[in-house]
Amino acid sequence: MNYNLLMENEIKNILSQNKVPTLFLHACCAPCSSAVLYRLADIFKITIYYYNPNIMEEEEYQKRVLEIKNFIKLIKTKYPISFIEGPYNVNEYLDEIKGLENELEGGSRCFKCYNLRLEKTAQIAKDLNFDYFTTTLSISPYKNAKWLNEIGKSLENKYNIKYLYADFKKKDGYKKSIELSNKYHLYRQNYCGCIYSKR
Repeated sequence: MNYNLLMENEIKNILSQNKVPTLFLHACCAPCSSAVLYRLADIFKITIYYYNPNIMEEEEYQKRVLEIKNFIKLIKTKYPISFIEGPYNVNEYLDEIKGLENELEGGSRCFKCYNLRLEKTAQIAKDLNFDYFTTTLSISPYKNAKWLNEIGKSLENKYNIKYLYADFKKKDGYKKSIELSNKYHLYRQNYCGCIYSKR
């Protein structure tokens, strides 16, 4: 399935109605958010939701929080970008992936991690009456866009809030994120967040 095309069709529909919907955007870090924000911030009123209990080292977690906050202040967008930091509780992640610690990177442990973060995003997006929710995670060539979109669609049905299909690595999205990281001197981590990916 072409998730990027599905997103583009949804955006065409939005633009044809001359409206500006709200988007609750789960973000993993500033570099991954950069190209996504450049692509969507003139179409949606975006609130970034930073919820990443998989980042197991608190110093690393705080570094990424600060970087994304600083980036939001630097970029110029048609509509202001808001920021909400979710709870930081590594035990939520550890409970979610219990028994999968020795799985290979990109396997079932990662699926559970995607689901944990996306479900929290969907819950809060629903509570705060957002029009859409999605995640920046698909911009990475190391993340499974099929899984992310299947989880998102399932949560759309569960919480009755629209999921914005996406595969942000398409159309040189990942390349754009690298270019923007260089332009804004963003800190680019070399692992996802958990100690298993770091190893």
